[in-house]
Amino acid sequence: MSTNNLQSCKRKKFLHGHGRQSSSIDDLGLDILVYEILIRLPAKGVGRSKCVCKEWLSVLSTRHFAMMHCRHISTSYNQKFIAIDSRLCSVFPLSCEDSGPLLNSRILLPFEAPWNKVNILTSFEGLLCVCFRNTGKLVIWNPLTRAFKEVSSSNSRGLYKPKSDAIGLYVDKTDDYKLLHIKRRRGRMWVHVYSSMFDSWHKITFANKLRCWRGKPIWSNGTFCKGVLYFLVNCFIENKGVMLFGFDVESERFRLKTFPRFPHACYDGNLVVVHKELHVFVTHGLPNWTVDLWRMEGESWVKLWVFPRIQPPIILSCSITHITSTGRFLVVSNDGVANEIDTTKKGVDCFLPLVWFHGLQGAIYTETLSSPDFYFD
Repeated sequence: MSTNNLQSCKRKKFLHGHGRQSSSIDDLGLDILVYEILIRLPAKGVGRSKCVCKEWLSVLSTRHFAMMHCRHISTSYNQKFIAIDSRLCSVFPLSCEDSGPLLNSRILLPFEAPWNKVNILTSFEGLLCVCFRNTGKLVIWNPLTRAFKEVSSSNSRGLYKPKSDAIGLYVDKTDDYKLLHIKRRRGRMWVHVYSSMFDSWHKITFANKLRCWRGKPIWSNGTFCKGVLYFLVNCFIENKGVMLFGFDVESERFRLKTFPRFPHACYDGNLVVVHKELHVFVTHGLPNWTVDLWRMEGESWVKLWVFPRIQPPIILSCSITHITSTGRFLVVSNDGVANEIDTTKKGVDCFLPLVWFHGLQGAIYTETLSSPDFYFD
């Protein structure tokens, strides 16, 4: 049986399993409606479509549809920036002009923690991983659906320590959203993975005796791309520069990856996914900083762009997100200072400070129907 026929059988089986009546819409009609039209709607559009009839509500409310919708939607009109500036968070669309975005909506934080203690660590497929700085507890949250789940356990797993720990959100081949937590205490390291399917943590065995795990290296949070969760490890203290580690989500093993090399130890990187490919901005050359953009191709790296001969921004201790609608990159420092980098422009035009963002605690995410609770339907 061909792949297309197999997919068609799976779709029909899925639709028949949700109470559809043969007298309403024939198989072909509903199949096309769901998998060619509704699956391409923005997440909010799907929510409104659930009100059409019970049959649509049944099909569109399943985890199966939510996962397929997440894989198919175009992020160009779904990317949002959420700013935590009070109990009422501000949500901005990112398909905006340079003058600044218009406020799209305001949503109430669903947690009991004080809003000024909420820290967004990372985002993935519409889910945000949030840490409460006063307790260290971790929460997975979908700002669109308002659903959230506290993943910290009573045996201290899932308690996050800023500036010491690292985390990464990803999904495996069973569509199980997972959270990897690298925990460092007193020179030792532990790695645990939380599974939304089983609502539990398990420990990962790894080479704890390697020198790269010792001392006080600075770990980035994870960036997921093509089945691997990537971490940059800054080992300036041991004069090793930067190392790139990949965590294979199926084998649950770490592996040292290649990384662009420079003749000096003073350099750092920021990982970002562009069109499903892993890229890295590398800042190097103290005191005259230079910024390059590289793309991973197989086990090697290709340089794509060098910052023009103007005073480049220092993007150390920053997060970088690719804005699909504009093709530019949003660079946000830990202090909430934001700039945009446009690699298609030359000279001073490639670097744009964003005054509207200044001082806000927030993150870019894509609006999806993804749920932090595996058994949400």
